[in-house]
Amino acid sequence: MNLSSNKQLQTGRLHLSEFHSRNLFDIRKFRVPILPGKRSPLSLPTLSFSRPLGFPSLPDPKLPRTDRSLRFLVSRCVSEKLSDPFEQGPGLNDASAPGQVPKQKDTSILKILKESNSLLPHVVLASTLLALVYPPSFTWFTTRYYAPALGFLMFAVGVNSRENDFLEAFKRPAAIFAGYVGQFVMKPLLGYFFGAISVTLLGLPPSIGAGIMLVSCVSGAQLSNYATFLTDPVMAPLSIIMTSLSTATAVFITPMLSLLLIGKRLPVDVKGMMSSIMQIVVAPIAAGLLLNRFFPVICGAIRPFLPPLSVLVTALCVGAPLALNIESVLSPFGVTILFVVIAFHLSAFIAGYVFTGLVFHKATDVKALQRTLSYETGMQSSLLALALANRFFQDPLVGVPPAISTVIMSLMGFSLVLLWTKRKQ
Repeated sequence: MNLSSNKQLQTGRLHLSEFHSRNLFDIRKFRVPILPGKRSPLSLPTLSFSRPLGFPSLPDPKLPRTDRSLRFLVSRCVSEKLSDPFEQGPGLNDASAPGQVPKQKDTSILKILKESNSLLPHVVLASTLLALVYPPSFTWFTTRYYAPALGFLMFAVGVNSRENDFLEAFKRPAAIFAGYVGQFVMKPLLGYFFGAISVTLLGLPPSIGAGIMLVSCVSGAQLSNYATFLTDPVMAPLSIIMTSLSTATAVFITPMLSLLLIGKRLPVDVKGMMSSIMQIVVAPIAAGLLLNRFFPVICGAIRPFLPPLSVLVTALCVGAPLALNIESVLSPFGVTILFVVIAFHLSAFIAGYVFTGLVFHKATDVKALQRTLSYETGMQSSLLALALANRFFQDPLVGVPPAISTVIMSLMGFSLVLLWTKRKQ
């Protein structure tokens, strides 16, 4: 092949690229000229394509040998450029013959099930309103169901993760330490600040201020792991490690912080707390990982049904505490407490996000880290705070802030899930 043929062939490639950049798959048939040597313009051989360029025709035996080789070479170049055996591009295999109507995308039930997580903020809000209007709809979901419910959410995370993800998460000690600082340094400071304001400036009873401080002393919520999984699945193992570490050390840190901030030492059942960690976090995640590793067929069969079930379980975990403590929430101080709790959680979410951005501003995944630590700082185990308040404080008002906190931190956390997921898309 001479130099002139090479130049013409390159020109032909450029023309094909131009057609592709417009919309190849709407073109039923077109002809591309090939100029081998010096031939009369009136008798130019052409390449004809009556289907997408990803499927070229074989060389025509009627053409001269030179024309056939050029034609086949250009066809191979186009095929290699446009065909991908591992990717079904839009319209690549959907082009229909003349007279046929392209098939529209079918909305399957499995697709609806998988995308049900996008409804989570709306379902949480609906469960909150339902618990306020008709508390009996949630009062049957007593505290004995909390551990299995949270364990199911952790199982869903484990099914969608791999053991290597957790091994990689342990390689980021700086991020784990930053999450710990957010949990037990920044959050207690914010709790003390808003607890003091509620008593000194807003005139609320001291027991309300103690309840706000108690919420800031407990470990991170397992719901923060699920929120991270929905927003940044890659960060879910890191979030689980952060929450597990804060929960494990809460047996020592929470009583110390409660003594320092509230002035009351809370006797915490260390054995019971460690058993709770095993039931709620370790065992369900391990079961999900093992199922994903050794029984992938079963895992693939149940995976589409996990999102809607997780939405239902989360709605129950939010609505039940509110319904069970409805009298305290609707007390004369209820509205004022609501605004204080909202301000506390909002400040915690923002503090975690800003703090992470300052510390890890050079990291390539800084945005994902900011979102993860924002969840870890803003979402607390309010159910644990509520249990401690009901068990170790005689004044029932101490349990009002934890009950409201359970609803508020869930609403705010999953609203951020919806916001950040849409921004990523």
